[in-house]
Amino acid sequence: MDNAFAATRWTVVLTAGQRSSPQAGRALEELCRTYWYPLYAYVRRRGYESHEAEDLTQEFFARLLAKNYLANAAREKGKFRSFLLASLKHFLANEWDRAHAQKRGGGQTLVSLDAETRYQHESVDEASADKLLDRAWAVALLDQVLARLEAESDPKQFTALKPFLTVDKETIPYAEVAGALGTTEGAVKVVVHRLRKRYRVLLREEIAHTVASPAEIDEEIRHLFAAFGP
Repeated sequence: MDNAFAATRWTVVLTAGQRSSPQAGRALEELCRTYWYPLYAYVRRRGYESHEAEDLTQEFFARLLAKNYLANAAREKGKFRSFLLASLKHFLANEWDRAHAQKRGGGQTLVSLDAETRYQHESVDEASADKLLDRAWAVALLDQVLARLEAESDPKQFTALKPFLTVDKETIPYAEVAGALGTTEGAVKVVVHRLRKRYRVLLREEIAHTVASPAEIDEEIRHLFAAFGP
């Protein structure tokens, strides 16, 4: 494993193993914050009402962060997504006391978004809860990639070219964008190529944060993007 990969968030959590580690705790909290919504969507698709799903998700993450759940995060279990989903299924099956349906999470809020509003915009199909989680997970990951790319790009240029990062290059109106940016069509093509190349690098880096070894990156990319299919 190379030095760059060894520093990724999930490997920090895994390396910490069963001992207490502030660095692992921070890494786990960052991962949980990023992927809170996919698990909320999973709980909703399992049939819980919005207020129940929010309380369940908050309580699950509160326990994950407060308890020694990392003792179960063996390196051979690999992906953070797989570990979280298995842990959540166990939590829903065995640890939720319906008789105490009060606000959960110990006052700790990992997110500041209206999860239910977002959930209502999910496609109305027969996707399983697991597939919906994978799809929402992929969207959250791509949002992270775009945020990182935007942070290191020229703001005006990125705003104009952002819609073209994931579409076929033949559909890009280079001349129109060049006019809006006050540059040449050739220059726009060069920047689009550079952004696409950097996008791919950042995507692999974000995936690396959630798997246990570089060998799993391509497999995880294929798995997540398959969730957008039928």
